[in-house]
Amino acid sequence: MINYKKDTDNIVTLTLDMGSRPMNVINHEIFKAFVPVVEQLKQDKKRGLLKGVIITSGKKTFLAGGDLDYLYRAQDPAEVFEFCEKMKNFLRDIERPGVAVVAALNGSAIGAGFEVALACHHRIAVDHPKISLGLPEVEIGLIPGGGGIVRLMWLLGIERAYQILTSGHRYNPQEALRAGIVDALAKNQKDMLQQAKDWLMNMKEARRPWDRAERSIPGGDARTPKIAALIRDLAAQLAARTHQNFPAPQAILNVLAEGSKVDFETACRIESRYYTDLVLSKQCKNMIKAFWFDANYIKQGFNRPKGFGKFRPKKVGVIGAGGNMGSGIAFACLQNGLEVVMKDVSKLIAERGRDIVRNRLNALVQSGEMPSTTRDAMLKKIITTEDPREFENCDLVIETVFENAMVKQKVTKEAELYLDEYSILASNTVSIPITELAHTSARPAHYVGLHFFHPADEVPLVEVVKGAMTSDETVARAFDFVRLIQKYPIIVKDDWGFYAARAQNTYILEGITLLQEGYSPSLIENLGRQAGMPKGALALADDLGLNLVLRYETQAAAHYGPKYIKHPAADALRKMVEELNRLGRHKKAGFYEYDDKGNRQLWSGLSEHFPIQYSREYDRQELMDRLLFAQVLEAVWCMQEDVVHSIAAANLGSIFGWGFPAFKGGAIQCIHDYGVEAFLERCAALKAKYGPRFSAPKRLVEIIQDQTLVGSGVEIM
Repeated sequence: MINYKKDTDNIVTLTLDMGSRPMNVINHEIFKAFVPVVEQLKQDKKRGLLKGVIITSGKKTFLAGGDLDYLYRAQDPAEVFEFCEKMKNFLRDIERPGVAVVAALNGSAIGAGFEVALACHHRIAVDHPKISLGLPEVEIGLIPGGGGIVRLMWLLGIERAYQILTSGHRYNPQEALRAGIVDALAKNQKDMLQQAKDWLMNMKEARRPWDRAERSIPGGDARTPKIAALIRDLAAQLAARTHQNFPAPQAILNVLAEGSKVDFETACRIESRYYTDLVLSKQCKNMIKAFWFDANYIKQGFNRPKGFGKFRPKKVGVIGAGGNMGSGIAFACLQNGLEVVMKDVSKLIAERGRDIVRNRLNALVQSGEMPSTTRDAMLKKIITTEDPREFENCDLVIETVFENAMVKQKVTKEAELYLDEYSILASNTVSIPITELAHTSARPAHYVGLHFFHPADEVPLVEVVKGAMTSDETVARAFDFVRLIQKYPIIVKDDWGFYAARAQNTYILEGITLLQEGYSPSLIENLGRQAGMPKGALALADDLGLNLVLRYETQAAAHYGPKYIKHPAADALRKMVEELNRLGRHKKAGFYEYDDKGNRQLWSGLSEHFPIQYSREYDRQELMDRLLFAQVLEAVWCMQEDVVHSIAAANLGSIFGWGFPAFKGGAIQCIHDYGVEAFLERCAALKAKYGPRFSAPKRLVEIIQDQTLVGSGVEIM
């Protein structure tokens, strides 16, 4: 597990290699293996036979993080605290053999894996763009538990440490060097080990900053007036941004503030206490469920049709590539090594799309995230055209033109003439049934929906829409393509609104219903954000377009036929669209009004058409419940109607698709967070008061019982 090798200069290289695992991980096993190693290092130091230590890896990664399976199931605070303290003792043993220690990072080191590197006196990383470094635990509702917060504070100061720890960013080596979390870069492994040895041969001081008598935190501690003011400002910004829904960033700030006033050991115990509290919190359990177990369920293809070989496209065509959506899809393809044909009505417009891609790439070069040579190579993989014959060698063509069935059918039919029998066609439609669009295709079995979300290169979700004639093999190929461009594919039925838009619409409609009932529009928007949504319901309606919101409700009416129950928001929505002609942001007139720069504020005329009746007396929690329960119930209906086929897809689809609160773990996990029996009782109370839209689907309990956990037991992040 740990290869101990000493050279003639008395420099020991410790090579981590957990043979039974695909990567090295932080667990009880490695703690135990290090005990005799540390003892040997101490003995060598005592006899004057130790000049320095290099820690590296015998695997492609340096060291992965901790065991999320263990943390998800942990219930005993004493046990979690003990585990946390044991990890800290392990890391203190690394940094205190009496000689300098270098972390030679030949691969990625994330989370607890990077905390090992932080416990070393010097960090050298191989300069490879696919290597990831950092402490992104905040993304799953956690904080570093091995002293990482305290060490980063002592190395970089409170302000910089806070920025790094709360960003959740994974740094490539170049970024890590600029951020100050590694000290040097190497061309390759040989160069890395040589640099490590050279540094050790010239290093005399083997104490960390916090172990020195003249110690001080860069920039000062929380008792310094300037830092105290900074902490107050950060706390206020955090409360405004998270509405206290995400405890991990606040815990990071607390550890920095409290830990800066005490010695290193005490600060580490403070960190352990906050870590323990977070591990046992609902928010952390929910986020681990979503971003680890559910994410792995999707990644490992449990919803992918079985029996088909892996699809490995090399060239992708994009129709309507001159706009933001088309260029965003093209950018995502280029980032993952694909060639792209960008087509629009004219080559000039297609070139505009190429310019958008070029500007994005230039920004990455300027920020240091990408070398200019990589940018130039990617740009050479783009063909811009107005001629569909350029699609001749494409494995997949994605249509992204505006929402008009005739136009979509026309451009895909043109492309289809030049595609071979193995290629597939996809539409990025948001509201037109794939089955309808496929009717004009010569090969409807090869026609599929690929619903990207704005901005296409950033949102990590794509809905794979299976039409009535779409073959399972085509769905499997579409799934593989989405995974290839590093996104999460969720397979959905070709039904009105698919999954994300359908469930999102219930949030918008409930917000409009509150407006119609006489609640202040600013209250509605604020409560939506406080409940954890990224935007208020009225702002989201404007961004989507009120005509599209109304179209979804019309489609719902057609779908349910005689069983359809008119939503109470329908009249208000029709009034805004048909009577007042306020269609949303794209018309600069909706529930908000817009200036020439696109800045918005609530429309001053709202109170004339929707008079405020509840200015003071209202149940804040009940209003937030209505906004959230409407979405959760619709997600369950979608599962009951086989629109979406797994809890993992429903959860991740809700978080990434329309911004359902991540701290709830997604729309289905939200029921477990609330408590199943309590949730059903609350539904019954809301139904009695507000109507049948709060009825719980008959199969709700059966549907949410499948809580299969999928994961390797290792936090890879």
